[in-house]
Parts: sequence; structure tokens; C-alpha cells
Amino acid sequence: MATMDGLRREDRAPVAGWRWIVRWLRRRLPTGLYARSLLIIIIPMVLLQSVVAAVFMERHWQMVTERLSLAVTRDIAAIIEIVETYPQNSDYGEIIRIARDQLNLQISIEPDGDLPPPRVKPFFSILDGILSDEINDEIHRPFWIDTVGNSNLVEIRIKLENKILRVLAKRSQTYASNTHIFIVWMVGTSLVLIGISILFLRGQIRPILMLARAAESFGKGQKPDNFYPRGADEVRRAGLAFILMRERIERQIEQRTAMLSGVSHDLRTILTRFKLQLALAGDNPDLHGLNDDVNDMQTMLEAYMAFARGEVEEDVGELKLSEIFAKLEADFALHGKTFAYSIEGDDEISVRPNAFMRLVTNLASNARRYANRLDIEAKHNAKWLTVVFDDDGPGIPEKNREDVFKPFFRLDAARNLDASGTGLGLAIARDIARSHGGNVTLGDSPLGGLRATIRIPA
Repeated sequence: MATMDGLRREDRAPVAGWRWIVRWLRRRLPTGLYARSLLIIIIPMVLLQSVVAAVFMERHWQMVTERLSLAVTRDIAAIIEIVETYPQNSDYGEIIRIARDQLNLQISIEPDGDLPPPRVKPFFSILDGILSDEINDEIHRPFWIDTVGNSNLVEIRIKLENKILRVLAKRSQTYASNTHIFIVWMVGTSLVLIGISILFLRGQIRPILMLARAAESFGKGQKPDNFYPRGADEVRRAGLAFILMRERIERQIEQRTAMLSGVSHDLRTILTRFKLQLALAGDNPDLHGLNDDVNDMQTMLEAYMAFARGEVEEDVGELKLSEIFAKLEADFALHGKTFAYSIEGDDEISVRPNAFMRLVTNLASNARRYANRLDIEAKHNAKWLTVVFDDDGPGIPEKNREDVFKPFFRLDAARNLDASGTGLGLAIARDIARSHGGNVTLGDSPLGGLRATIRIPA
């Protein structure tokens, strides 16, 4: 069993290593659809060209170089055979002329001597190795070659019996020097294809980005303008589905608002009759409690209508955080409470002004009611707007921090309406924050009370 467990651990090691590589690649690779689509096109193209360059080009280059070097080597071998077989003039003028005119080689025959010391062979030189092998196979004489440098000539020296044959050949005669033309064409064509792919990809991804922006705007409570399905069939279907979904949601909101407006109208009629009957009954001490109940019902009804409407009809506008906080500071000073705020980033925000004002006011009013001090810290960057409320009040138990966002939920045990309000303040606050695409959360404050955090997209 121990051996089997060891084997299992050994089997799991490669899997764990592979998973680590996959996670590393995921962290390094781009996350955008546009960039990933480009990688899907570029990576296979680069791999294909690398294989072609490494396999086909290398073999083609080597084969052509071998044939050219073999041809030059055989020409040199023929010259050596003529020099050693047939009598020549003292200046070898005739054989030099034939080599120059017929073989395109510049030769000279020098007195006997020693060959220069061998040069260091370059590591990546195909010509040096191939030409040396061909001379060894065809001529079988001591030789010295110089293929290094940017010169257009290759120098070859062959040691004969009592003389040295010096040959200067053009590099193009011994070496496939036009291979770069193929590489230039291959790379140039690839760049053109990549450019065309980028244009097509931008055209295909743009509708997806427009759909994402429209969905994001709708999630923030904004109405996306001039959006219509476009692009590929699948993207068009997704865009059409989004439009139909948006229309259904808007119809449901309109129906809910219309229904609640009707209910409100009916209830207000009944409450008006109650007030009229109570007014006709005169100043009766026994009816004071009923008057208070009617007034509480009126307040509760107005609060519920405001919660149900959710400020959906308001358009997005510009609002300054400093103006909101200045009004809250004056309100706290009027009630003898301590208030401080700080703003980090841009002061101007793009929200539904009245709704956002109500969101901030509801949270600040709760702090003013239960605490003596409130500190607000606002951070506005390119992506998010975060507003943190810290007070020194009694706070809210952790187990009730989600329940307080439910409509009509109050921490006080009694159901009668008192200073604690109708139980809709936090529910309205979260509803407004979510209609902007964000949320409101509660936590512990460093001041000892409650921390409320608003976080919405900028």
C-alpha cells in the first residue's frame, strides 16, 4: 500500500506541474476578447513560419549551397588537372584567362610556400563546413579557405607539389545568398495578413463591446441610446435578446409603478375620508390615537411609494460630492452633531442626482439619529466611486446587517411607528445603489459604531 501511495504521488506530480503552468499562463495572457483573438491568429502563424524556416528553409539553403560549392570545387579540380597535366607558360596567362572568362574565377599561381594557419570556423557558417567537405572529397590536397567577413569574395588556397593555387570566387557562386528574399516575402505577407485580420476582428468585436456597454448602462439605470443588433448572427441574436429583455423589464417596472400609483390613489382616498370623519368628530381626546395612526399610515404610504418607484424615471446628470457633504455638514451642525468628510479624486460624479442625494441622505440621517459623530470618506477613481460612512453609534449586530435592508424591517421589537422610522430608509438606499450598478454594505466602524459603504461604478 505504501508503494502504491508513492506511485500515486508520483503520478500526481506531473498533473500538479501542468496545472501550475496553466494557471501561470492564465495570469500572463491577456483577458480581453480582442487580444485573445489576435493571439489565436498570430501564434499559429508564427509557429507555422518558424517550422517552415527551420525545416524547409534550412534544408533548401543547405542543398543549394552544397550544389554551388560542389560546382566551384569541381572547377578548381579541373584547373588543377590542367595545370599539372599540360605544359603552361611561365606566367600561366592562358589558364588564368580561361578561368576568368569561362569559369568566372580569379586565380593566381604562387611559388611554393606554407599555407596560412587555419582560421577559426564560425559556429553558424554553413558555407565554411560544406565547402571544406567538398574540397576534401574532390581535390584531396591541403587547402586553406576564408569565408568570414562581409566581402563578396571567397578565397581558396590549394597546395600543389611545388606551388600554391590561389582562387577568388564570388560568394554567390558558392553560397545560396538569395534566401533572405523568401524570408522577406514570408514575413511581409504575414504582416499584411495580420493587418487584414485586425481589421476584420475589430469589425466583429465592436458589436460585442457595444452590447456590453449597453448592458452595463442598463445595469446602472441608464438608457443606452442608438443601440441596435449588428455583427455576426450569434451577436445579433444576443443583442436582440438583450433588447427584448430590457423592454420586458421596463414594462414590468412601468406596470408596477402604475399599479402602485393606483393603489396609492385609492388608499389616499380612504385616508382622506378618515381624516374628514375625524375632523367632523371634533376635539375628542379618545380620537387622538386614531389621528396619530392615520398620520402614520399616510407617512408609511408615501415612504413605500418612494421605495417602489425607485427613482427610475430620473435621467443621469452631473453632481458634486462637496455640495452634498456641505448640506449634510450644515444639517449635523443644526442638530449639534459632529460631521467631517474627505474627498479623494474627482469631485464631480455622473449619477442620477436626486436618487444619489437620497441615498447619501438616508445613510447620513440614520447616523445622525443614533450617533454623535459621522466621518465620511469618498474615493473616486476611473472605475469606482466608494463612499464610506463611519459613526460612533450603537451599531447593528452582524446577524441583522442583511435583514435591515428588507422593507419595513426595524431593529426595535415593537411594531408601532416611533422615532425609528418606517423601516424603509436602508431598503431605499440599497435599491438606489443597485440601480446604479453598485451596492451598500454594512460593517464595523473604527469609531466603535456602524460602517456603511457605498460602492458604485464610476
